[in-house]
Amino acid sequence: MRRVTVTLPDEVVEEIDRHEPNRSRFVLEATLDALERRQQEEFRRSLDNPHPDSEQLARVGESEWFALAGDEDYDLLDPGAGTRVRWVPGTGWVEVGR
Repeated sequence: MRRVTVTLPDEVVEEIDRHEPNRSRFVLEATLDALERRQQEEFRRSLDNPHPDSEQLARVGESEWFALAGDEDYDLLDPGAGTRVRWVPGTGWVEVGR
C-alpha cells in the first residue's frame, strides 16, 4: 500500500462521510470501479477497431493458425471452448451459428 493525498471539494467529502466512515476504503472502491469501467471501455473500443494483426488472424483461420503455431503455442487455443465467431469487415466479430 502507498499513502496518497487527494484533494476533493468539501461537499464531496461530506457525501462520502455520509455513506462510508472509512474514506480510504470508499476512495479505493471508487477508484477500482473507475479503472474496471475504463478497461471495459478500452476493450469495447478494441472490438470496434481491432488491431490489423487481429484482422489478419481472422482471415487466416484457426486451422492455419494451428499449422503455423509451434509446439509451445499449441495449448494457447482450445477450439472446443468459448463461442465460435467470425470477423465481418465493417461490423467486427459476430457469433457463428452452430
